Amino acid sequence: MISIICSVGKNLELGKNNDLIWHFSKDLKYFKNVTMGHTVVMGLNTYYSLPGNLPGRKMIVLSPDANIEGVENLRSIEEVVDRYKGTEEEVFVMGGASIYRQFLPYADKLYLTEIDDECTDADVYFPEFNRRKWKKKTLKKDMENDIQFKMCLYEKREKDS
Repeated sequence: MISIICSVGKNLELGKNNDLIWHFSKDLKYFKNVTMGHTVVMGLNTYYSLPGNLPGRKMIVLSPDANIEGVENLRSIEEVVDRYKGTEEEVFVMGGASIYRQFLPYADKLYLTEIDDECTDADVYFPEFNRRKWKKKTLKKDMENDIQFKMCLYEKREKDS
């Protein structure tokens, strides 16, 4: 099973200067709790934006020529899709924007923290997606730094619906 996890602003803003726009401790704890014990997939820029390898998770870095110690290096999204699509094992795609765009057609679930704020100088965005093809469930609402946000789970609707 392929899932996408990220935080987005009102206009699907993801980040700027290879960093997150918003740093909410509650959202970072949520990310850790949801992904702990699972495989996480990311592009090379996302990997380099991290403070180090993420404990308790198997990490896959996608890059045609990366060879990073301590993580599995795969060359294409097709390798990930072939391995995980249609399985019970949940793998989490965690960025960046190009990786999200490529994985979106294969995703079974979207774990989106929707932030009630905007960033006018964001330089990367989550791809637009047809929300009618997804069933949305709000898991939790919260606030930090006077900004409201909600953790939402989107599950792909059956093709017949």
